[in-house]
Amino acid sequence: MSSTFGTLFRVSTFGESHGGGVGVVVDGCPPRLPLDASLIQRDLDRRRPGQSRLVTQRDEADVAEILSGVYEGHTLGTPIALLVRNKDARSSAYDHLKDVYRPSHADYTYDAKYGIRDHRGGGRSSARETIGRVAAGAIARQLLAAVAGIEVLAWVSQVHDIDAEVDPDGVTLDDVEATPTRCPDPAAAERIVEAIDRARRAGDSLGGVVQCVVRNVPPGLGEPVFDRLDADLAKAMLSLPAAKGFEIGSGFAGTRLTGLQHNDPFVPGADGRPRTATNHSGGVQGGISNGEPLLMRIAFKPTATIASAQQTVDRAGNPVELAAKGRHDPCVLPRAVPMVEAMALLVLADHWLRQRALDVLPPLRTDAP
Repeated sequence: MSSTFGTLFRVSTFGESHGGGVGVVVDGCPPRLPLDASLIQRDLDRRRPGQSRLVTQRDEADVAEILSGVYEGHTLGTPIALLVRNKDARSSAYDHLKDVYRPSHADYTYDAKYGIRDHRGGGRSSARETIGRVAAGAIARQLLAAVAGIEVLAWVSQVHDIDAEVDPDGVTLDDVEATPTRCPDPAAAERIVEAIDRARRAGDSLGGVVQCVVRNVPPGLGEPVFDRLDADLAKAMLSLPAAKGFEIGSGFAGTRLTGLQHNDPFVPGADGRPRTATNHSGGVQGGISNGEPLLMRIAFKPTATIASAQQTVDRAGNPVELAAKGRHDPCVLPRAVPMVEAMALLVLADHWLRQRALDVLPPLRTDAP
């Protein structure tokens, strides 16, 4: 089930970039959850194209239609289907790509796997598929806020060689949304705008890093061995288009520390449970949350579609010089922020339900034969 994600909180996305629409079916959301459709739309608005000059100018409102699973503002416990119709697809801009493999795209690999592909805007491999993930994540956000007060927030921490200085403990949504870069460091944000503009004018693109913090995570989420919380988060993030790297806690920098330096000592917490004095573990130990904030970084490559001429081949293996047409992001980072949040939310909603399934086990009989 390549388009389905999750165990108990399951999402299945559907649609292509230039098809009739894209969307998602969410199965496993508990009943009677008050669901605010405007909060779903808020996250879709943060992901949609055309929101600033830094991103693709495809003109899509990306208005979500809730087709099932919700009645009088509450979830029914049945599958929730959401649809966003494609309104501004210009398929003719991709006619020259019908038999050409774009460098670093999924064109060749989809052909190799299926023997057929939709070349219009990338088809199923387009980042437009993430609309379904973001919509589902917005449902998970409302569930997690209601049952556990969990907060997920991401921001742009690096574009190309520009690094932001951001305190993960203090950053707010208002800080992130204060600039179209979604970088809460004003000085770095200004330099990022200039860098993206330069790359666009040069027919090039830039990559970078999105950082994410999850606050108020209860201890105990995650399954031992293969379904570790950090492993599922890594899979979720690396399933995003253009994602090429994942770190949690100290990540690769932790390899430069000794065990004594890296270990997180336990101290008494104000709420009576153990806390850690440091958080090199990034909120996960043994694959299970320890109650500290989850701290993640996700690396995104430079956008593969660029206006500069590149060498490639067609389906027959003939050399071709290709310069992209159409409307594309010179940097995916600003729009990747809500996508990262969505995938973290989906993983946490699924693991919260899995932990809840353990917690409801009734007292065991001691007189059983």
